[in-house]
This record gives sequence, structure tokens and C-alpha cells, in this order.
Amino acid sequence: MLIPKLFTTLRGYNKSTFTNDLFAGVTVGIVALPLAMAFAIASGVTPERGLFTAIVAGLLISFLGGSRVQIGGPTGAFVVIVAGIVAEFGYDGLVYCMIMAGGFLIALGLFRMGGLIKFIPFPVTTGFTLGIAVVIFSTQIKDLLGLRMEHVPAEFVPKWIDYVRHLDLINYHAAAVGIGTILVITLTRKFVPRIPAMLLGMTAATIASSALGLDVETIGSRFGDLPRTIPLPSFPSFDIEKVKSLVSPAFTVGILAAIESLLSATVADGMIGGRHRSNMELVAQGVANIGSAAFGGIPATGAIARTVTNVKSGAKTPVAGIIHAASLALMLLFLAPLAKTIPLAALAGILVVVSWNMSEFGHFVGLLKAPKSDVMVLLTTFALTIFVDLTVAVEVGIVMAALLFIRRMSEVTNVGMITRELRENGNDENDPNAINIREVPHGVEVFEIQGPFFFGAADRFKEAIDLIEKPVPVVILRIRHVPAIDATGLHMIREFLHELRKDSTTLILSGVHAQPLFAMERSGLWDEIGEENIFGNIDDALNRAREILGLPKVPRPVPFVPVVAREADKGKEEQS
Repeated sequence: MLIPKLFTTLRGYNKSTFTNDLFAGVTVGIVALPLAMAFAIASGVTPERGLFTAIVAGLLISFLGGSRVQIGGPTGAFVVIVAGIVAEFGYDGLVYCMIMAGGFLIALGLFRMGGLIKFIPFPVTTGFTLGIAVVIFSTQIKDLLGLRMEHVPAEFVPKWIDYVRHLDLINYHAAAVGIGTILVITLTRKFVPRIPAMLLGMTAATIASSALGLDVETIGSRFGDLPRTIPLPSFPSFDIEKVKSLVSPAFTVGILAAIESLLSATVADGMIGGRHRSNMELVAQGVANIGSAAFGGIPATGAIARTVTNVKSGAKTPVAGIIHAASLALMLLFLAPLAKTIPLAALAGILVVVSWNMSEFGHFVGLLKAPKSDVMVLLTTFALTIFVDLTVAVEVGIVMAALLFIRRMSEVTNVGMITRELRENGNDENDPNAINIREVPHGVEVFEIQGPFFFGAADRFKEAIDLIEKPVPVVILRIRHVPAIDATGLHMIREFLHELRKDSTTLILSGVHAQPLFAMERSGLWDEIGEENIFGNIDDALNRAREILGLPKVPRPVPFVPVVAREADKGKEEQS
């Protein structure tokens, strides 16, 4: 349903609900202030762009989103890829990327693809999340320790080599501020969890460095004064070559935004006992990213930590998210002159805490005990994120996971020549529809497929039909355990049918479920096989074989246990 949650939650809205939303919105706005600036600086842009994002994107996500209490804004997931895009293509390139990613997200929502995001495997998300956390941590060492370095290499290994080489250039004032910020945040969360720990850490560091006259680099010394208003919307001139180069990064930004926003919405659902509208949420995320690009921001998505803070602060509706954005706008207006005194070491300390929180190291260690294929996907995605590129990591991880899924699905699909198995293995009386408790006429071979019949099972089908040593008059193909079939499966049956007809052999299908039946009708395979040769039960199929062989029919067993006869008959009626 593509209706924003705001529009439905405002029914019966009252003063008590507004009071809850007001307190929650102001609280989460205070929490978002240091994070927005820190994520922007870590992404290679000026700190105000993080605030623009939290205000504009946060407003749009709450206004149009499909979650009651989702808070949107810049997050750590984007830091690595945004920094790479800005370094290579400049901020204009990032704007193109955000617009394309926004369009991609809107399309996902409009085409009802929100449910597909949950199928991205856990090893992939865990691998690149931990990789992002490690990269964020590694990018903060210079500011955290105040290392006097002119240039920091972009690559992971050279970066750490340079850090070690410059350890004698540590600014101990900056290091004390950075480490002190981490300690304040940690202790506040442990002993006074109701207080916004990151804002307290940043404020304490700012006051201490100013009062003591510490020699530390600040936002003002590096970036100058922050603007006190949001800029007017604008877009760079169109550059087709740059746009072509940014298609792959834009896909990664879109996927990350979709994954994190729906994960955050799911976490919120668990806390409030609600249910978000995934497709509407994707549309809102797309509009928010385009809006953020127009107002000079960076990519945005659902922020799990801020969403949790919103819920714990008593938020009831998306109005809290709108108030959060308004609170940030007021802080930008009135507190911008003070922001220039914030030490960069304090923001680096905040991001060190963020990187640890998002690493989910326990999940990573736990996955190392998973099947080897999952461990391979996990480690590959993790390594590519650190040593190559997040875009490559996400794409390779998804492809690897898909290939492994196909292999596993093919392993659960079995194709057997069960008339031969009957002679070798004896009877199975546990199955009332088993072929081996029925009389199979001489000259009839019966095959059975168990599991989805798709392209991953093609080789198993070929191996099974090669068991036919000489032509027989009739072949029965049982597909009672095939819930679904794809184009490759249909092609394999069609090719099998043509090979059998060369030897004047009739193909009979037994146990056809609804989806395979409709797929056969649409592809024309139904007509090629002939309706007279397609049955819902093995007893009817065997009697058809006896009719072809000129043998008398055998009555159905008593009691008769149907397989899918009703579904098949219903399907035939709907097609007629």
C-alpha cells in the first residue's frame, strides 16, 4: 500500500500524542547533531552538508515514509562509498549518484519490490558492514591522534603504513580530546543512559579544549564558519560521461539505502509492535535522496540508532521525525557560530564509537562457524570492502550468494528413474501414491522430479533421462513434488518430448501443480504434450499408458488418495 504512515497515524491524533512526539523529536534531534557533522566530515565533505541531509532528508522520510517512527539521515554505511565518489568525481558527481540512486529506490517501491531486499543474505550484509566499520575507524586515526600529515593515502594498507611512520608526530592535546570523548560517551551510556552520550562527549570536549587553550584543530580552523541557513535547491549541469561512470556506485548507494532503511524499520516494528509499509518506505527514501541532493546534502537512509532513540523517547507517529528535522534546523540557525569551536578529534572519537557499534563483531565471529560457503561469502565481502571498494564488495557478495543459493537449490531437486529404483529397492508402503505399490505395465518407464524444477536442476534431469537404455512406448514424468518450474525446466521437458517422439514414445505428465500447469499453458507446452496426456494422479496416468498399449484399465485403489487432481482440474477449467 503506497500511503505514507503519517496520513493514517494522524487519525485521532491528540495533545497527549503530540507531547510524546515533541519530546522524542527534540531528543533525537540533539542526538543527531554531532552525528550529522561527523558523518559529513568522514565522507569528505563539509560538516554543514551532514546537517542539510538530516534536515531535508529526515523531513521527507518522516513525511512520506512507511514507518511510524523511522528517523532518516546520514549514516555510517555511506561514509566509505561517498568518500570515494567525492574524491574521484567531486561533489557534483555525488549529486548525480544520489539522483540515480533515488530514482532506483522510487522504482523499487512503485514496482512493489520492497519484500525482495530481505533476501540479501546475512553473510553479505555482515561482511560489508564490518568492512565499513573497519574503514571508518581507519580514516579517523589522523584526527583522533592529531597526526601532522599532509596527505593520507586512500588505500587501506598504505594508510596504516603512513600512520605508523608518523606516530612521532602525535598531537597529544588532540589525542587526549579524542580518547576523552570516547571515554565520556562510553561511561555516559553505561551509567546515565538517558543523557545523549555523543552530544555530551562533543560538548565536554569543546568546553575543555576552549577553556584550557588546547592546541587542537577545530571545525572552524579547517572548514571556516558554518552557514546558518539551508541553501536554495540547485543541481549541477548535466554531464553524460560522468553519469555513465556513476551508474555502478549509484546502484550501491541505492541498495545500501534500501537495506538499511528496511532493516531500521523492521527493528522499529519489533519495538512498537507495528508493521511498516516497505514499498512506501523505499519511495520515501528515493524522494529524500533526490531532495538531499537538491539542497546540498549527502545520501540518507533510515538510521537504526536514532530510530531506537526515537522509540525509547516515546515517539508515537512520524510527527516526531518531522520535529527532529525542525529541531536541527533551529540548531543550525542559532548554534552555527558555536560549531566552529568543536574539535575534530572529538568528532573522530564519536566515529570510533560508531564504527565499533556498527561492526557487530559478535555476529561476524558467529558466522565463522557457519557452512564453508557462507564463510567464503562473508570473508570475500569483508576483504573486498577493505582492500578494493564497497561497490565491488556488494556486487560480488550478492552474485556469490546467488550462485551458492542456486547450487543449494539444485542439490535439493532430485530426478530419478523410479521404475528402476522399484526393481532395486523394493516397496515403500508409507506413501499411498508411491509407484512401487502399483502395477506398472511392461513398456512404461516412470521418472519423478522432486523439488523446484529450474535451471539449476537441468544437469540432474539430463543425467536421469540418459538411464533409458532403449526406446519404450510410454514414459511417465511425475512432478507431484514440483511446486514451481521456470523457463529452463519447460525447455528441458520440451526437448525431452521431442527426443521421445523420434522413437514414437508418448510422454505423460502426472501430478501437475497449478504453477507448472499455468506455465506450460502460457509457453505452449501444454498443447504440445496434449491435454489427454496430462493428469493430476499417477493412477490416471498409468491408465492412459495402458490405453496407449492396448491394455485394459485398472480401477483406482480404495481408498483413493488424490494428489493434485483438483488443482489440475481447476486449472484446466480456468484455461477453457
